[in-house]
Amino acid sequence: MSDVLRSVILGIIQGLTEFLPVSSSGHLELAKVIMGDTSVAEQSLFLTIMLHVATALSTIFIFRKDVWEIIRGLFNKPYNESQAFAINIIISMIPAALVGFFMEPVIEVLFDRQIALVGTMLIVTAVLLFLADRSKATDKKVGPAAALIIGLSQAIAIMPGISRSGATIATSVMLGVDRYNAARFSFLMVVPLILGKIAYDMISGEFSVASDEVIPVTAGFIAAFFTGALACKWMIALVRKAKLKYFAYYCLAVGLGAIAYAFII
Repeated sequence: MSDVLRSVILGIIQGLTEFLPVSSSGHLELAKVIMGDTSVAEQSLFLTIMLHVATALSTIFIFRKDVWEIIRGLFNKPYNESQAFAINIIISMIPAALVGFFMEPVIEVLFDRQIALVGTMLIVTAVLLFLADRSKATDKKVGPAAALIIGLSQAIAIMPGISRSGATIATSVMLGVDRYNAARFSFLMVVPLILGKIAYDMISGEFSVASDEVIPVTAGFIAAFFTGALACKWMIALVRKAKLKYFAYYCLAVGLGAIAYAFII
């Protein structure tokens, strides 16, 4: 299989699973092993980050009106809902930013075909979704305290196999936030974090790619952007109606399968 085709497949997987509570990073690691990816940990993590950037941009595209209203509201007086939302987004970023800054070498190792770990974390995701599914629906919005707790969930979800959207949506729902606001906050809260990571790497000089990786990474990026845009729009409607337990069943099945696969190979 060519590097371009492999990257496109990984991009499609990222685009589809970023907005499903099933762990996009976990599915990427499983797909890499199945397709015989032999890249070193740093290269593997780099591709994963670029695919996440693509879906972050697709999120901005789908929520462009919301993003514009938030930006415009920041400059309005008095204190308003857009400013409160932006502050909550900033609060939610703190835990993951600290984990990413201080534990990057450890994170790179986790993205080195750790299939048993991915399977175990998928089972953890399943448990979170089961718990969230039992929570009662409300019309509550995200506040500062909830934003910090949701941010802690996002930090834990850096581990491959724990769904970022699943963990943050589940945490939001268990805190009493209604499912639409939970999904909206979950999808938007990661955007500045990913873009900030790329900006930091570019400034520090750590953001680099070999010449033979440009075309495969670009192909995967494009695939992730377009499939992500479609999946995001679809999931906004689906999360409000679907039972999270069905995603939990899926994560449980894939997690057990991944653990079994790890012992076979």
